[in-house]
Amino acid sequence: MAITAQDIAKLRAQTGAGMMDCKAALEEAQGNFDTAVDLLRKKGAAKAAKRAGKIASEGKVFTYNHGEGRIGVILELNSETDFVAGNEKFVSLGNDLTMHIAAMGPKYLSREEVSAEDVEREKNVYRDQLKAEGKPEEMIEKIIEGKMGKFYSEICLLEQSFIKDEDKTVEQLLTEASGEIGEKITLRRYARFELGEGIEKKECDFVAEVQEQMGE
Repeated sequence: MAITAQDIAKLRAQTGAGMMDCKAALEEAQGNFDTAVDLLRKKGAAKAAKRAGKIASEGKVFTYNHGEGRIGVILELNSETDFVAGNEKFVSLGNDLTMHIAAMGPKYLSREEVSAEDVEREKNVYRDQLKAEGKPEEMIEKIIEGKMGKFYSEICLLEQSFIKDEDKTVEQLLTEASGEIGEKITLRRYARFELGEGIEKKECDFVAEVQEQMGE
């Protein structure tokens, strides 16, 4: 049975395992999706699912400065133990994420943070556009849901395509890292600053807390 890119992407999205691991598992399972998932779990490539209930209370705060100080990022990345916080892959992940945030400028961590007012405002814009295009009323809401998915993928960090591998989202990157490291890895919060721009209240709170902890 031929293994398609869509099959690999589907398995990758569910397990967070690497692309080559997914491809190999599907080939070994002769295209059977459930068997491929089981194979990945047995081999440890999808360990993250087992750690979903764990508490990630350790970790590290990462910082990044870009463009001679024009853009700055602070990021809190959590792990289950302080030992893992010093892991080379964990540190590399934190650094990569700060650079991603600097480049992509996400407005929110997840879609749950987007206010109901902002969501409805966006939907109304799409609704007016679709009506102007003459789309049937019964189709408009379905089309809007598809457009909202793209909207979230542009403004929400966890749903953005990772700049170093656009085939995976930041959320999938974290899931994959959890499986490879063997601990639950959580991106708790971040702040992005750019000269001449304001910052969100959540970012102000984060910075104030960091300054207090540093005794500033």
